[in-house]
Amino acid sequence: MQYGGLFDVAGKEEKIAELEAMIGDASFWDEPVGAQKIMQELTALKDDVNQYNSLSERYSDIKVLWQLGMDEQEESVYPEVVAGMEKLRQDVEHLELNLMLSGPYDANNAILTLHAGAGGTEAQDWAQMLLRMYMRWAEKNGFKVETLDFLDGDEAGVKSATLLVSGKNAYGYLKAEKGVHRLVRISPFDSNARRHTSFAALDVMPDIEDTVEVVINMEDVRVDTYRASGAGGQHINKTDSAVRMTHLPTGVVVQCQSERSQIQNREQCLRLLRAKLFKLEQQKQQDKISEIGGEYQAIEWGSQIRSYVFHPYSMVKDHRTNAETGNVQAVMDGGLDLFIEAYLKSGITG
Repeated sequence: MQYGGLFDVAGKEEKIAELEAMIGDASFWDEPVGAQKIMQELTALKDDVNQYNSLSERYSDIKVLWQLGMDEQEESVYPEVVAGMEKLRQDVEHLELNLMLSGPYDANNAILTLHAGAGGTEAQDWAQMLLRMYMRWAEKNGFKVETLDFLDGDEAGVKSATLLVSGKNAYGYLKAEKGVHRLVRISPFDSNARRHTSFAALDVMPDIEDTVEVVINMEDVRVDTYRASGAGGQHINKTDSAVRMTHLPTGVVVQCQSERSQIQNREQCLRLLRAKLFKLEQQKQQDKISEIGGEYQAIEWGSQIRSYVFHPYSMVKDHRTNAETGNVQAVMDGGLDLFIEAYLKSGITG
């Protein structure tokens, strides 16, 4: 296989050696949060290299088998060679697809939230069908699924549900599914067997770690001391024991004069500053999540990303990429790879 350059195996191996050298340092675990991120990066890089090496070995084995068949004129090996090459082709395409998942949150777990559109039981039943579809897709692809929230429909189905899909690149794949999904079918809830159109909306968000590391560079902090105010009398502080700290990059100001000692007030002030910066970082994180989420589309006609037609014909079509299939049942059983791959290859970002 001549894919080593495309997959940058040499670059990944060089990075692995660099990270392993960092891990070998005695002070590596002094900052546990940063150390954990490095360990995760190392594991991901090793997985990529191992996957490529495994594909290369399989390709070599198939070549040897083919050559033996040619030398011995043994035609019985041909079907095995053809099947092996087809499976190898699929796995190489899957690896190529993984390389497209280079966004800042693509490797994260995914949080999926489904909402039934207007239409009562009909739409709520459709939402439940989609919920099953995504659970089946996740299971087929080796992801772990956890139900975080679930609101039953009035008579059947589900009004809303939230799933956590855990595993490498879960968000990278599932971000393709965000949007409104439209169903056309003969309603099982209509005694007159009329055709109905239903809508459900899926929101997909990356699961961002809630651990926020706050590192304060004291070169960025202006420290002022001043005389503490008091009620007067013999206990009035005659030294500059009060402390005010200003974090210059953010403008956050904290001060403390509750302690008699300037050293103690500095320590308390630093605690306050760290707490305020921690809260600020959390807010930035929430703003980032909101930015990724974007605006919700109306759950109605004209806003759908994909249509699922059960009647009068069978077809599932994605309106962004024009990817389509007539095998509706396979899609509802979790066969979403056609649409996910088309979305990722199209370069659509929103």
